[in-house]
Amino acid sequence: MSHTARDKEKLVLRVRRIRGQIEALERALEGDKGCSEILPILTAARGALNGLMAELLEGHIRFHVLDPKLKDPEQLEAAEDLIDVVRSYLK
Repeated sequence: MSHTARDKEKLVLRVRRIRGQIEALERALEGDKGCSEILPILTAARGALNGLMAELLEGHIRFHVLDPKLKDPEQLEAAEDLIDVVRSYLK
């Protein structure tokens, strides 16, 4: 089973929250809000998308890049390092 299928409910909930943030952004623009009101909404939406991307990339690394049969400590450490880099980049 794929990690996206296994975590489908959690991922769909995150996408729904992101959709709500995008809809709030649209409402702010439609309502002629100022940039000081729009930018925080946009920042939150970008952060939510980055968080979702980081989660999906982590799952991809853990379930598709690592060979679960090997259990190689060096490979596991390298994967953890890569996941840390991805997470810090997408913050």
